[in-house]
Amino acid sequence: MLLERIYDEDLAQASYVIGCQATGEAVVVDPRRDVDHYLRLAEAKGLRIAHVTETHIHADYLSGTRELAARTAATIHVSDEGGPDWTYGAGFEGARRLRHGDSIRVGNVRLTASHTPGHTPEHLSFLVTDGAQASDPGFLLSGDFVFVGDLGRPDLLDEAAGGTDTRFEGARQLFASLRDRFLTLPDYVQVLPGHGAGSACGRALGAIAATTVGYERAFAWWAPYLAADDEAGFVEALLDGQPDAHAYFARMKRENREGPALLGAPSDLPELSPARVRTLLRDEAAILVDTRHHDAVHEGTVEGALAIPGAAKAASYGAWVYDPETEDLPLVLLADDREEAQRMRDHLVRVGIDRVDGYVRTLGGLDLVRPELLAPEQLDPAAITEDASAVLVDVRGRGEHDAGHIPGSVHLSGGRALWHLDRLPADRTIVTYCQSGVRNSVVASALRRAGRRVVELDGSYAGWQRSQASLTSSR
Repeated sequence: MLLERIYDEDLAQASYVIGCQATGEAVVVDPRRDVDHYLRLAEAKGLRIAHVTETHIHADYLSGTRELAARTAATIHVSDEGGPDWTYGAGFEGARRLRHGDSIRVGNVRLTASHTPGHTPEHLSFLVTDGAQASDPGFLLSGDFVFVGDLGRPDLLDEAAGGTDTRFEGARQLFASLRDRFLTLPDYVQVLPGHGAGSACGRALGAIAATTVGYERAFAWWAPYLAADDEAGFVEALLDGQPDAHAYFARMKRENREGPALLGAPSDLPELSPARVRTLLRDEAAILVDTRHHDAVHEGTVEGALAIPGAAKAASYGAWVYDPETEDLPLVLLADDREEAQRMRDHLVRVGIDRVDGYVRTLGGLDLVRPELLAPEQLDPAAITEDASAVLVDVRGRGEHDAGHIPGSVHLSGGRALWHLDRLPADRTIVTYCQSGVRNSVVASALRRAGRRVVELDGSYAGWQRSQASLTSSR
């Protein structure tokens, strides 16, 4: 048996390729939408992708299940659990619908579906048995059910799918799934989760790639509640302190349920001249994405540009600042070369940002403006609080804000800001900050494009802390 983990650092997301070398067949579990990596891997290993499946209807990225099946003629398998509200839609016509106990055969390898609701009602985990070596499963592809040291959050249906207090039922379902499914497995079973540290699908995910049933049974935070059969304590502990859910999760849920649009094989992005980009921007026919470090952006950028600092986090930040359901203009990427631009495009399509029309190598010849900045030593939180013409906004995560913030600041996390403009009065100056300035630059660019007057706190919270420490030491 071959088992390969493909990890996306941008979205902290893991997919898996499992193959039988004896028959040359493979199955891909939870693929992302830019599927060429799976095709190259299968070719390099001498495998044919015969099956593709996913653990659940994802909220944090667009699934590549339909895309990969269209490129390979693989059979699609999706969950048929969870009831009619969580049935996959028209885009999955012809897919095989899996119930608890159903299997996917890949030569000598068997993936057996285990219904593990809680994170979502339809969630499946897959028990993997290498028939050439054993008669019992040795691996569990746990999706968003069990992570290393944590569990999939049960509140996303409230946060991202329009539910009302579904988190409590979800938490109770997670308790039952742990008790009746996970903890009945032998300790030696290796657990391969769908996300790692940094994902918003859990509260405090571990950074290592895998765990075991025995390790989680012994050391996970939730284990004592299960040992004591304390469902009420488990529910309270699980729901406490969950991070903000990004607003774009709602769109991911809808599109993944119905089936994301098919992309086809990607074509080369054209390089555009500065003169051409100048015309597009003048005619309001495109949006420039400034991919430089925020310090460079502060030296001058195109008015209305979106600041997304490079490909590494383009999916995460791109989904904060560009909503394809309300924005009809294509993107032009600032990039050193075509390879860099296409790598960024690959990240953007993972969150459904498909309209990238080209790239430009330089901003030379374009009209530039300098974003407004405020030096930390010039910030007087009390004055801003009392000033009806300004508001101080912390765009970090909820947990970061709760752990310490600038007095008088209100909290609105970066992944929600563009969808909650009603909380940012149009007639007031908005002074924004994050931890170091990266997220601040991203969010500020989107708010400016939405018509708000935004002043970025230079150095953000860390810069303000340094200024306060310097002020204290000088007294």
